[in-house]
Amino acid sequence: MTTATILICGAGIVGLTVARDLVAAGYDDILIIDKEPEAGRHASGRNSGVLHAGIYYAPGSLRAQSCLEGNHRMKQYCEERGLPLLKTGKVIVARDETELPTLRELYSRATQNGAKVELIDDRQLAEIEPNAKSAGQALFSHYTAVVDPKAILKSLQAELLTTGKVTLLFGTRFTGLGKGEGQRLRVETTAGPVHCAFFFNASGAYADVVAHAFGLGLNYQLIPFKGIYKKLKAHKAHTIRGSIYPVPNIKNPFLGVHFTRGAHGDVYLGPTAIPALGRENYGLLSGMDSEAFSILLRDALLFFRNKKFREVALEEPRKYSSTYFFNDAKKLVKELSPDDVEDTPKVGIRPQLVDIKNNELVMDFVIEGTYNSTHVLNSISPAFTSSLFFSEMLFKQHLAPKLAKL
Repeated sequence: MTTATILICGAGIVGLTVARDLVAAGYDDILIIDKEPEAGRHASGRNSGVLHAGIYYAPGSLRAQSCLEGNHRMKQYCEERGLPLLKTGKVIVARDETELPTLRELYSRATQNGAKVELIDDRQLAEIEPNAKSAGQALFSHYTAVVDPKAILKSLQAELLTTGKVTLLFGTRFTGLGKGEGQRLRVETTAGPVHCAFFFNASGAYADVVAHAFGLGLNYQLIPFKGIYKKLKAHKAHTIRGSIYPVPNIKNPFLGVHFTRGAHGDVYLGPTAIPALGRENYGLLSGMDSEAFSILLRDALLFFRNKKFREVALEEPRKYSSTYFFNDAKKLVKELSPDDVEDTPKVGIRPQLVDIKNNELVMDFVIEGTYNSTHVLNSISPAFTSSLFFSEMLFKQHLAPKLAKL
């Protein structure tokens, strides 16, 4: 029988950073389980590596509160440890005049959230990103940066193991909640039961499934969206200095296909936000499982009842077409040829929480819990950026008060 004082389900960025804060607060006997053979196999290790800067998020939301401070802390973490970090900033360009009001709304949001941004004209844009084009105005974000997510995950894992207070058990899937003894929980896993005093759910794309086993989050379901990337050929990478983003539809949680110079110099285009048929549906058909029908049913309900989702569902699947994908990206730059772009195996799944009672996409982090458990149900972007601040907030507001009573 395996025992632990604190059991963390999920070795992605949220699980690892929360474990880090628990250790810093003096806790030990912490066990992290993950169904994969390594940390961050899914969303945490497959994202673009962009550290966001608090531009998009509604002032006062958890995403807005945690993003900018998380950005600063993650930069400091990388600098102190010599991890890859590009402080390139980014530009958000208006593709036509109809997008200018939204661009100004982004400026307002960013300013309220404390981000360092400025509205710039085409002359200033050319100095920052010579190949970017706009409809006369763009937004420049000074604090946006790019990191190597896998290097950060590897560093966090190594630090946790060095403390001797954290154990990681890979290849171990949560399967349910058994009957505990007294106040201790019995968590069923594929490696056998784990008895613990406290449970933290950082399961990413499966967070709703885990929460449902505790009787929580029953009005929520995670719906997967597939993010496909393409890549500029090496001899064209110099045409992008940092990141070039379109003005997004701020009513939806997706940012649109954009250009990003990665921490190692490669320039990626993407990602898409195509409704997927599995939480790990990285290929066209691979990753589809027994949930495909229920996901398809939820997608169908959203399609008919939610205009925002319907717009995404009608637009994004077209980007399976290389021509459509290219034409979408071409709107952001002055020069780009189909021959400049190549396919890449890089693809991610973004699990998006849906309020199934109201058929609405949930736009902020959602945290629920019992007296001996806490569950992060919607660790969407900017969760990676926010993580070093978000985890501290989770510990102080949701974990420490409960742990003190156990």
